[in-house]
Amino acid sequence: METNNSIEIPNKRYFTIGEVSKITHIKTHILRYWEKEFEVLEPIKRKGNRRYYTQNDILTILKINDLISSHGFTIEGAKQKLLSTSNSSNTENPTLLLLKKDIQKIIDVLDK
Repeated sequence: METNNSIEIPNKRYFTIGEVSKITHIKTHILRYWEKEFEVLEPIKRKGNRRYYTQNDILTILKINDLISSHGFTIEGAKQKLLSTSNSSNTENPTLLLLKKDIQKIIDVLDK
């Protein structure tokens, strides 16, 4: 599954924090900090307090990183932007975006 800037997200259900760090090129301590700062980022925690992220979590992380790194948002500004985006009726659910990309890949393969 491809996302912004040609980042490849493997097609699996859960990812460890180390895997997410490798996929997104964001250090684990930053990911843990963002969990505390952004309510929309809530990985599942299992025994030993191990974090398990979903594909939607990874898309959220990429969106946060883009807002902060590329658009110059502060943490507070990025929080507000994410809240306004999630409350907006014209934005698409990240799951739908992933599904559309998968369907497009299938169509591309079938067209060949």
